[in-house]
Amino acid sequence: MKTKLVKMDALKEAGEIIRAGGLVAFPTETVYGLGADAMNSEAAAKIYAAKGRPSDNPLIVHIADMEQVDLVAENVPDQARKIMEAFWPGPLTVILNKKETVPDGTTGGLKTVAVRMPSHPGARALIRESRRVIAAPSANTSGRPSPTTAGHVMEDMNGKIPMILDGGPVGIGIESTIVDMTGEVPMILRPGYITKAMLESVIGTVQIDPAVSGRTMPEHVVAKAPGMKYRHYAPKGKLILVEGEPDKVIAEINRRAQEKEQEGFRVGIIGTDESIGQYCTGIRRSIGSREHPDSVAANLYSILRECDTLALDYIYSESFFEKGLGNAIMNRMLKAAGYHLITV
Repeated sequence: MKTKLVKMDALKEAGEIIRAGGLVAFPTETVYGLGADAMNSEAAAKIYAAKGRPSDNPLIVHIADMEQVDLVAENVPDQARKIMEAFWPGPLTVILNKKETVPDGTTGGLKTVAVRMPSHPGARALIRESRRVIAAPSANTSGRPSPTTAGHVMEDMNGKIPMILDGGPVGIGIESTIVDMTGEVPMILRPGYITKAMLESVIGTVQIDPAVSGRTMPEHVVAKAPGMKYRHYAPKGKLILVEGEPDKVIAEINRRAQEKEQEGFRVGIIGTDESIGQYCTGIRRSIGSREHPDSVAANLYSILRECDTLALDYIYSESFFEKGLGNAIMNRMLKAAGYHLITV
């Protein structure tokens, strides 16, 4: 299959591909998505095949208008509608009870459905042009860092899908917050740009699922949301996170990086604008500023993909405070590192 990389003005052709049961990669404000007709189980199966994704890992259904919620969900709680009105369009996914018409192939066999309305105008234009609701996980090979440019998508999907819509670099850079609204208390299943505090300002108490807030790989988890169960976002080299007092972290990373270089390995170091000048070995990259965590989120996956381009064997990275957007950043980094975290 030849993969066409085209600009966003090819929406008509892209819509035709979706209606015919094909796949189109497209930009959202978070990461690039790999889209198919959410109501077509054969189309959903193509997503899993292209990504190499486990079939029990549910897909997120993307909509363009609030009325489309009722096409895929039933018995929508008032609290769910409140956060939709507050944060849609935007980087928030809401888990609801699904309608029987939504294929199990889209929901990973669950009786719930994950829904979001992206704020990226091109994404919503594609949904409207296709005249479908679109199931779309991130447009990467399963387990690899998510794509934040069309070039990243091409690296993973060239020859596997018919079309990639190039909308330039995305804005946020990490996937949407996922909140489960089917239980007694709203539960965050994946942290993201929309924080716990932001949600609580609208609907009161919100909890975070222990499976996504822990420091170890969760076991025996039913994956109600993407990213809960499997190793994700990982570079090919071994990523190791180091946490503690800043000076001790820098010293420990320098020590370990020097040891691995002396053993003949290619070593990378991920620091921040504030600290990167204090590292004295390895291939060094700043991920952004601690004073501006949105810059760290925006650069995270590009940095991890660059580690692959540089063929690094070991990558040592500073950790981040788990509050606000930092919670989402650490969630992604822990998964990318396979929960390999050193405390000094």
